[in-house]
Amino acid sequence: MSSLESQMDNSSMEEEQRGMKRKISLSSCGVCGSEEAKYRCPACLTHSCSLPCVKKHKDVSGCSGVRNKTAFVTLSQFDEMALLSDYRFLEDTGRFADGATRDNLIQAPRVTLKSKKLASNARKMNITLRFLPITFTKSRENSTFFFTKEKRFLWHLKLIFPQSSSEFTQRRVSDNQTLKQILSAYIHPTESDPVTRQKLKMYVQAPFDHVKVFMKVEGRKANSVRYHELDIEKSLRDNLSYKTLIEYPVLLVVLKEHWKDYPLKGPAEPASACTTFATKNDEADQEKEAVTQVLPALQGSPKTGGRRRSTQETVSETEPPPQKKAKRGAEDEEQEEGEIIDSSDGDDDGIADKNIPCDKSCDDSKDHANDMKVIKDEVQ
Repeated sequence: MSSLESQMDNSSMEEEQRGMKRKISLSSCGVCGSEEAKYRCPACLTHSCSLPCVKKHKDVSGCSGVRNKTAFVTLSQFDEMALLSDYRFLEDTGRFADGATRDNLIQAPRVTLKSKKLASNARKMNITLRFLPITFTKSRENSTFFFTKEKRFLWHLKLIFPQSSSEFTQRRVSDNQTLKQILSAYIHPTESDPVTRQKLKMYVQAPFDHVKVFMKVEGRKANSVRYHELDIEKSLRDNLSYKTLIEYPVLLVVLKEHWKDYPLKGPAEPASACTTFATKNDEADQEKEAVTQVLPALQGSPKTGGRRRSTQETVSETEPPPQKKAKRGAEDEEQEEGEIIDSSDGDDDGIADKNIPCDKSCDDSKDHANDMKVIKDEVQ
């Protein structure tokens, strides 16, 4: 009985396979449309009749011919083959993750002796230099070198020309070269390379004063990108001072018509106590003038209780704010939107604000306050 049951199962399976083949043969080729279909694409289920039709289908439609292992399968269509496919997909993922942990590049240290030397020498030139892990492409292609004998950097420099959709990489660029000298090799009408000149025809035809160089500000949010505007006449070292670099500088050369597409970062100038006292003195002068205009009218009129009360109210309304609020406003600096600043920098900024020299005498505000008291006594 068992042999009969097995024969019946085999016969039923053969009939199902024949039925599937029969269904494919009943449909025509989806590429040529003249022959009967023999094959079906695993990715898009398109029928084909021969190898030329399969190749033509991939070229025309751009289909890879590989089945999507993560495609959604409804519960009614989920069978043993779908379960086996998911199991193999999980095995491949685990194998790939295990192979990544055995990679020598990932196990390499993030900070090397060379990067520490470059960062320390850049710090002496007021440049903040940061590095990426060695697995990043930007880290592997970085060829920046510090020449100890002459104490200068030989930068790995990347120049991007957005209006011509071109970018060029230059190795070992001395930091004492000006940006004008660096750009002359690319956009100068006669001194530049003819092949490069043809690619950058828009820049070559434009005057030199219609070209600006920008550099992206690092350490900002993705939705608040800002740029530094560099001076073409200055050297590369002067332009990079007090700026943050990641691996090497990337410069954007932009024409005049597109300058507005590169918003600049606002200057971070701390508010000094001198400016706050100056504004306070101006307000006191205006208040004093307003009260003196009221006084002549009061001197000719009888001193009634209601009149005296109104003048006291006007004087009280025009009194300057306390000095504590002014000092607190001077110490607080508004952080620019989108800028990421370390919390450790806050103390230094506060100390810098306190040490700012004040050229003007801050005793003027006290004199104005005394004048206001004298005027108040005269009114009473």
